[in-house]
Amino acid sequence: MGKLKLTDFRSYRELSVSFDGGAVVLTGENGAGKTNLLEAISLLTPGRGLRRAAYADAVREGAGGGFAVHASIDGPDGAVEIGTGAGGPPNGESEGGRKVRINGAPARSADEMLEWLRVMWLTPAMDGLFTGPASDRRRFLDRLVLTIDPAHGQRALDYEKAMRGRNRLLADNQRDETWFAAIEAQMAETGAAIAAARVEMVRLLAAMVEKTPEDGAFPRADLAIEGYLEGILAERPAVEAEESFRERLERERERDRSAGRTLDGPHRSDLIVRHRPKAMPAALSSTGEQKALLVGIVLSHARLTGELAGMAPILLLDEIAAHFDHLRRAALFDILDDLNGQVFMTGTEADLFAAIDNRAQFLTVADGAVRATG
Repeated sequence: MGKLKLTDFRSYRELSVSFDGGAVVLTGENGAGKTNLLEAISLLTPGRGLRRAAYADAVREGAGGGFAVHASIDGPDGAVEIGTGAGGPPNGESEGGRKVRINGAPARSADEMLEWLRVMWLTPAMDGLFTGPASDRRRFLDRLVLTIDPAHGQRALDYEKAMRGRNRLLADNQRDETWFAAIEAQMAETGAAIAAARVEMVRLLAAMVEKTPEDGAFPRADLAIEGYLEGILAERPAVEAEESFRERLERERERDRSAGRTLDGPHRSDLIVRHRPKAMPAALSSTGEQKALLVGIVLSHARLTGELAGMAPILLLDEIAAHFDHLRRAALFDILDDLNGQVFMTGTEADLFAAIDNRAQFLTVADGAVRATG
C-alpha cells in the first residue's frame, strides 16, 4: 500500500499518509488513533474489519455524512485505487451498507477487493482466542480461509441466510415439506462446501507449520477441526457428506423445533489447537505461550497466502511487541522481513522496535495526525 486517505473515520477528520514498502511502525500514546488506522486498512477486505463494529460506529462523531477510506495499492497486476465507505445515503453499491469502488467504478461486492490485496490481523482482543467461545475460533478460521479462497465469504453468507430461513420455519411451527426440503438442500450444499474449505485450510496450514523450526521462537501448533460435517469429510467424499447432512437436517426437524434452532452444521464447528512442544491444549498454556502460538499460526498462514495467492498479505499487528521479550521480538521482526510483504505494527514506545530501526518506516500518531517520527 502506497497511500491511505481517510475522511471522517473514527478520530480522523481528514488524513493522507504515504507508506514505504515493508514494515511500518506506528507509535503514540494510548488513544492516539493507532488502532483506528489499522481498522481503516482492515476494511480494504470483505467484512466489518478488525473491530467487527457496525459501520455507523466508525463514522467520526459529529460528522454529517459517512466515512471514506481510500488506498493506493501496488497489486500483483499493477497499481489500483480502492475506496470504501459507509454511513451515507444508500445507492445500491453496498455490502450491508458499505460501498466499494475500484479504480472509480462501483464493485459488485466487497469480494472484488481480494483480487488486489489480502489483509490479516492480530489484535489484543484476540489474545483470548483459545479460551473464548468456539464462535471466535470459527471466525478466525474463516478469515484464514477467506484470505486464500475469496469465494468462502459468499458461501458463509448463503449458509447463514438459509439457516435463518429454516429457523424461522421451525419457530413458526411450519410443516411444509417442500419448503423445508428446498432450504435444507441449500444448507447441505453450502455447509459441505464451507466444511471442506475449512478442512483443507487446516491441512495446508498444518503442512506449513511443519516447515517452521522445531526450536523456533514461536512454538509449533497442532491443528484440527471438530464438527459434524468435518467428521464425515475425514472419511468420505464431499458429495456424500452433503447428502448425509441433508438427511440429518430432515430427520432432526422435530428436535431442532424443540430447541428453537438448527443444532448441527458448520455453525457449530470448532478449531482445536494444541501446543506441540508441551503436548497440551492451547487453552491450558500460559498467556504468553498462547500469544506465541497465535503469532506462529498467523505467520505460517502469511507464508501460505504468499504461495497460494501469489501475494503476501498485508499484516496488521496491533500492540504486537508489548508481550514479548527482546529475543522473541527480534525473531518476529526477522520472520516478517522474510515474508517480503507489508506489515503495520503499533506500540506506545518506539524503543520496542529498536531492532528494526533501520528496516522500517517509523510514524508517530498524535492529535489526529500522522507524522514521521523524529
